[in-house]
Amino acid sequence: MSIGYKALVADAESRIKTISAADALTEASAPDVVFVDLRDVRELKREGKIPGAFHCPRGLLEFWIDPESQYHNPIFAEDKRFVFYCNLGWRSALAADIAQKMGLANVCHIDGGFEAWKAAGGAVEEKK
Repeated sequence: MSIGYKALVADAESRIKTISAADALTEASAPDVVFVDLRDVRELKREGKIPGAFHCPRGLLEFWIDPESQYHNPIFAEDKRFVFYCNLGWRSALAADIAQKMGLANVCHIDGGFEAWKAAGGAVEEKK
């Protein structure tokens, strides 16, 4: 028996906090919040990103979170709230679930991802 991505995402969402794009807009300028863009670099170049968001390609997340990894990124050791997002909210649900399992205590993801952010009137920063 196999499991599809919809079931994987639903399972992850049963354990994590999901916020609306409207709620994300209110958190965008908070100094204790880090927006984490999980999308591929080609998506960033093509579509831009949430202003000030930290880019962490989904394939590197576990290695950047783990302080024992040679690839650890110190941003994940900060006492912050991490708001994960991707294009539609699927990758970010899975990523928030993994981040939580790895010990990040204050994580969530944006329902509908970057598309929902833009539809809610969120600003877009051009990727340089």
